[in-house]
Amino acid sequence: MATTGKVIQCKAAVAWEPNAPLVIEEIEVAPPQANEVRVQIVATSVCHSDLYHLYEGMPQDGFPVVLGHEAAGVVESVGSGVTEFKPGDKVIPLFISQCRDCDFCKTPKTNHCVQTWSEVRQDSLTAPDSRFSCKGKKILQFLGVSTFSEYTVVKQYNLAKIHESAPLDKVCVIGCGLCTGYGSAVNVAQVEEGSTCAVFGLGAVGLAAIMGCKAAGARRIIAVNRSSEKFEKAKILGATDCVSPRDHSKPIHQVLLEMTSGGVDFALECVGKAEVVESALLSTVPVWGVSVIVGYSKVQKFTAHSADLITGRTLKGALFGGFKSKDGVMEMVNRYMEKKIMLDELITHNMDLSQIMEAVELMKKSKCVRAVLKTSPQ
Repeated sequence: MATTGKVIQCKAAVAWEPNAPLVIEEIEVAPPQANEVRVQIVATSVCHSDLYHLYEGMPQDGFPVVLGHEAAGVVESVGSGVTEFKPGDKVIPLFISQCRDCDFCKTPKTNHCVQTWSEVRQDSLTAPDSRFSCKGKKILQFLGVSTFSEYTVVKQYNLAKIHESAPLDKVCVIGCGLCTGYGSAVNVAQVEEGSTCAVFGLGAVGLAAIMGCKAAGARRIIAVNRSSEKFEKAKILGATDCVSPRDHSKPIHQVLLEMTSGGVDFALECVGKAEVVESALLSTVPVWGVSVIVGYSKVQKFTAHSADLITGRTLKGALFGGFKSKDGVMEMVNRYMEKKIMLDELITHNMDLSQIMEAVELMKKSKCVRAVLKTSPQ
């Protein structure tokens, strides 16, 4: 391509500081170095983890940064040592690596990879060694991917090659929300056929968790959400019951215990709030219930008493739904192409990158499931 080996000037949404609007800027994206791939982002969506970084207490030295981690695009060029990708490949960036060589990658016990946090600071989730610059300043990279940009550069182990016919403005959601929710039900909770489940929160992750519970054969799936606006969508995706805490004077876990004659078999917390983690745990059957923390929040702390667990409950966490990232993304894209999972239903708004703050406000006010931003023509 004509841009190979050259600095590319393009548009990106830059977060210059915490608690401030993202600004569409012209940035410079340097060519990929060894084992790196430069990707033209075609579509990216806004996830709550992006809002968390912007509004919920990330340190000042985590800025300026290009946020975004749920996207799909096309390989523009590759650096030396890259053998898995070539220009023109359709790809999804991955915020969890899969190098296939480390001890973590070689064991089925985890979906983590030692490369995931090797260059990303855990306190700010940013990588200082990025290929971005703007107005003479270095711009940090978010989660190793930074997709709120027309172009980005990622390590080859942070990238999955996908079906050549995949619609990028749809499958971008697989890069985080779909896999996180669906996999948390299937891979982490290991929902059983004929079981009863409760899913707390009806964002993209929660709705995907409902799909995962249904795919696993759950007999009853109870969707729990303060607002009833998404109940109809939850039912389309597999929920059998919908409950709002606002409609009850007693704690929601007590409501669920009564609805199920003793508790649900599996509970998935997809909100990222301490009180919801506690409610999900207490809603499960005391002697075998499994509760999975899916929602992310670094600042929330919850309370669990030994009596809540000693009878036999299990409380566990999950990242990216337990999927090995490259393998899981390729699998879920193929399942979508084969019409085995529903994905279009998670996308409620289609916008342009220039409208990113409108998308952020929709997410903050829970007025959307996923807003997909077009960044480049497909």
